[in-house]
Amino acid sequence: MQTAEIRRRWLDFFERKGHTVVPSASLVSDDPSLMFTVAGMVPFVPYLSGLVPAPYPRATSVQKCIRTNDIEEVGKTPRHGTFFQMCGNFSFGDYFKEGAIQFAWELLTTSEADGGLGFDAADLWVTVYEDDDEAIALWKQHSTLPEERIQRLGKDTNYWSTGQPGPAGPCSEIFFDRGPEYGIDGGPATDDDRYVEIWNLVFMQYQVADVKSKTDFTILGELPKKNIDTGLGLERVAFLKQGVDNMYEIDEVRPVLDRAAELAGKTYGADHTDDVRLRVIADHVRSGLMLIADGVTPSNEGRGYILRRLLRRVILSMRLLGVDGPTFEALFPVSRDAMKGSYPAVERDFDFISRAAYTEEKTFLRTLASGIEILDGAIDAAKSGTRAVTGDTAFLLHDTKGFPIELTLEIAEEAGVTVDEGVFKTLMQEQRERAKADAKAKKGQRADLSIYKELRGQGETLFTGYDELTHESRVLGIVVDGKPVPAASEGQVAEVVLAETSLWAESGGQDADQGLIVGDGFEAEVLDVQKPVPGLIVHTVRVEVGTIAVDARAETRVDADYRRGATQAHSGTHIVHAALRQVLGSNAHQAGSYNKAGYLRLDFTHGEALSTETKSEIEEISNLAIRSDYEVVTREMPIDEAKALGAMALFGEKYGDRVRVVDIGGPWSRELCAGTHVTSSAEVGMINLVSESSVGSTNRRIESLVGLEAFRSFAAERAIVHELSAGLRTPRGELVQRVQDLGAQLKAAEKKIAQLEAAKLAERVPELLAGAETLGSVRAVLGSLGTVGSADDVRGLVLQLRDRLADEAGVVVLAGDAGGKPVVIAATTAGARDAGVRAGDLAKLGAQVLGGGGGGKPDLAQGGGADVSKIDDALAEIRRSIGA
Repeated sequence: MQTAEIRRRWLDFFERKGHTVVPSASLVSDDPSLMFTVAGMVPFVPYLSGLVPAPYPRATSVQKCIRTNDIEEVGKTPRHGTFFQMCGNFSFGDYFKEGAIQFAWELLTTSEADGGLGFDAADLWVTVYEDDDEAIALWKQHSTLPEERIQRLGKDTNYWSTGQPGPAGPCSEIFFDRGPEYGIDGGPATDDDRYVEIWNLVFMQYQVADVKSKTDFTILGELPKKNIDTGLGLERVAFLKQGVDNMYEIDEVRPVLDRAAELAGKTYGADHTDDVRLRVIADHVRSGLMLIADGVTPSNEGRGYILRRLLRRVILSMRLLGVDGPTFEALFPVSRDAMKGSYPAVERDFDFISRAAYTEEKTFLRTLASGIEILDGAIDAAKSGTRAVTGDTAFLLHDTKGFPIELTLEIAEEAGVTVDEGVFKTLMQEQRERAKADAKAKKGQRADLSIYKELRGQGETLFTGYDELTHESRVLGIVVDGKPVPAASEGQVAEVVLAETSLWAESGGQDADQGLIVGDGFEAEVLDVQKPVPGLIVHTVRVEVGTIAVDARAETRVDADYRRGATQAHSGTHIVHAALRQVLGSNAHQAGSYNKAGYLRLDFTHGEALSTETKSEIEEISNLAIRSDYEVVTREMPIDEAKALGAMALFGEKYGDRVRVVDIGGPWSRELCAGTHVTSSAEVGMINLVSESSVGSTNRRIESLVGLEAFRSFAAERAIVHELSAGLRTPRGELVQRVQDLGAQLKAAEKKIAQLEAAKLAERVPELLAGAETLGSVRAVLGSLGTVGSADDVRGLVLQLRDRLADEAGVVVLAGDAGGKPVVIAATTAGARDAGVRAGDLAKLGAQVLGGGGGGKPDLAQGGGADVSKIDDALAEIRRSIGA
């Protein structure tokens, strides 16, 4: 049974049972505490927790998920994957344990011919929480399971909670027995790979507090509404139904594995180590495909860093299989074809997806080449010394170049040296501990959203600001320092929730409105407006006059000038986006934006910097659209109708069933957008592109001033030009050439000065040679040059002196003050290196004394620091080291 067919049967079954079919949410989670959607229940958390009223009594979904906490286990076990699909059925105060158990047993054991999954009841086991007698009785009543195949287990495996105060409850897990050839008898309690967990039924029935750990908490009592949250692993069911040994061999993953094996000239199943690498490749290519399809692009932070790590693990695994060149152009189309049946977007957007992946591969292959240069240098040093690459170097390669230790070990072994794994492991452990401490600190800083539960339960906050700047409403709640209070008085900062508001909450790239909330006897300045939970708008205010209380009448007043500027910037963002696509082509997608009064920032997919001519063209097209005074029309309609009209749905954005469509000049610019906008393009005023830069290997960023701020910038530049023209006594039209001429003159003068300084230093060669001293078995020239132009000047003199000592065991170490920073450079002849003296060691030693770092090759090395007063001390330490 194909994976897509299992998916279809799941949704059809639960739809027949009265569940609303909910499409998969994005892999990019709405939950600020989560980087990705890590479980099928994540999009439903506001409903399961009661924070937001559920829009339906029961629901079902097949949710895309990403987890990387077990990334090192990928390929080694039959079930660990970074991307997976979780089938779920959910009840929000509707059916409970009995319904969940009945549905699960019916779907699993109904024959394939009758629309079920066709599992043999004799292969199924169930675990329940040790005290949950009710669940055991229900399993006996609604299944054919004998009592010995219903096992009681403890809190560590069969009790679910978020790890925070809130809803929790026992769970019941369903396992498939793969047979004695896969392990020992005894059921899931043995924790053996023979028994594969396929479905977890969570009975969310208690409220817990004082949560100290997964198993240590206090049950306060039963929830007023009991919920059901279940999760069935689609890939796990697929590999069982397809008769293969693991998830990497199912129809949606195996084609990539086979193509990778073909590229590497390997036979899957012939070698365990190669098999693990092939599985990693197959899993990570699919994960990369799906992440990019949801708008994530490679970068050095956050979600982009996780994607980058996955893609680089593919490249490194292919290298360890013997393939050094690019492979993504062969692998990604195979994954696309395997996944498009379930997710058509991977085919529709493949041009964008492939460019992001291929660019990342090209970039990392260059990074690998530079890393190998570092490793080659470390291997050379190891061969002439301890015969081991230092753990520091191995960690540096891992941390900055993405080298896994396995690659470093393999290359070192081929060269006949070892790696100090002990130091490497110590540094890795220290890094993990720092990361854990950082994560713990961030977790502790997260707000407790439960304080908004009662407020959200009173209904959604109505935003009236599309049509008005002032609106009278009622205060529903006030929060101070994370706690609900009846009132906030003068001088206090508080969060205020109103029934309706004309103030825009930050979202969709548009910054929050500025303004006031006023009422009988009070006035509060609005500092921020946010949506901490879906449907609830919260105003952070400073009470300037009087006391604001719950149930008071209050009027929201938007700062009209700020709103005007914000709408100019937001409409300006749409205009620049349309201009970008007109100039660069339809492959230039918006990948993020931010706008506020007078300013816009637009990230877009493009692999190279824009030329000056291209930027000017984009700016001109944008301003021509403004001059054309296009009508700006906003309409609300079903999302399918909007897409049929050609409205752009932007990567990374999330949309409901009904959306707002913003047209600028009809189809010239047509996007889905909930923000506030001008009524005609002329109201934007002016676009002034002030910056274009890189924000990743596949993304660029344009920044622009808008409206009055754009004019002010042009006026400031005009003033600068006027001042330069007057100061240089040069007409405005000749100013550029005049500045270029002055620059050329300055460069020539600097070159002449450098030549004179180098010649002056060269005159010191006889003097320095005359001061050479014998240290141990080498002839050494050590000296301080005082103030020098640059490190290059010192290096040139060092090399001249080394050439004069070439026929003997010679060492040269010179130091100087280069612009207030100490520099030390060491060089050795072949004879000195044979005697065991290495330039890299000397430079590193001197740099340590100088309060900095350094190193290099055995023949030439450089160090630096922060304290020029320690130059003599550094040379003295080097002298002692050579003579030791």
